[in-house]
Amino acid sequence: MSEILDKVRGIKTIPIFPLPLVMLPNEILPLHIFEDRYRQMLRDVEHEGKYFGVMLFEPQDAFEDRPAPGSVGCVAEIRESETLEDGRSNILTLGVVRFRLIDYVDTGDPYLVGDVEFFEDEKKDVGELTPLADDVFALFERMAKAAFKMSGSRGQLPEIQHSDPEALSFLISAAFNFENDKKYGLLRTTSTIVRLTELKKVLDQAVGQIEESAEIQTVSRTNGHSKKKIDI
Repeated sequence: MSEILDKVRGIKTIPIFPLPLVMLPNEILPLHIFEDRYRQMLRDVEHEGKYFGVMLFEPQDAFEDRPAPGSVGCVAEIRESETLEDGRSNILTLGVVRFRLIDYVDTGDPYLVGDVEFFEDEKKDVGELTPLADDVFALFERMAKAAFKMSGSRGQLPEIQHSDPEALSFLISAAFNFENDKKYGLLRTTSTIVRLTELKKVLDQAVGQIEESAEIQTVSRTNGHSKKKIDI
């Protein structure tokens, strides 16, 4: 069992928080809790391990009121919590691990509770996966440096950790503002290679454009006094 799965070992059911968004492992998600049922959920989970499940829910008709069994979500861990005077709360959560919703459990609580199974990517040959992960990391690092340059190089460029390929794929996925359908597809696939290949396509298209934009902005700040000629 991996270190991540070990964190949720023994957990069979978790509260379900349906939202019109997709949360990924390693993604930071701030939430504002105001409905009474989710205030109760927050009080309960803060005493029971600080975990709940975030699931995409965009109802398409009046008869849908919850994510369907078989859907995939992400366990959110509460890292910070601030309760306001009127009972509302602001919380900061971190995506931990994915789960598949088997069915709902009637616990008498006002919020949804799901019977779930946790999962990670299928293990692949490191010899096949590592070169792809290295390529994706290099492209993302180039994009991050270009974005930092576009900001005027204010502050300090954060160090980007070259984590294990699966974790890296989710960190980079979370950095993009993908539509829900695209992001959900990345969440549910159990192939790190498939996810990294999709990200490489996006990065291949984006990195050159953002580097060019960064260079043009740099030239514009110096009133055109640059050693490098850019055709525009």
